[in-house]
Amino acid sequence: MSRVCELTGKGVMTGNNISHANNKTRRRFLPNLNEITLISDSLGRSYQLRISAAALRTVDHRGGLDAFLAAAKDDELSAKALKIKKEIAKAATAA
Repeated sequence: MSRVCELTGKGVMTGNNISHANNKTRRRFLPNLNEITLISDSLGRSYQLRISAAALRTVDHRGGLDAFLAAAKDDELSAKALKIKKEIAKAATAA
């Protein structure tokens, strides 16, 4: 399982540990990923996604999973999230 947020595409970053003597060693900055179950209002289903804490706050701010995915760019979403977005769009056109 890769360390990438399924909704925002936020992933691992690299940088340096810098000691008091200014020695530099490589390190990794890992995203704060959590297994979260989000509910789609239009589909009435729940989906388990691995998203960052920042993405969870953004989903709440935008008004739920449906509103977040409607505004999200397709290239940032994972294959699973893109499939959910297409299902939501299909349900919206059918209703």
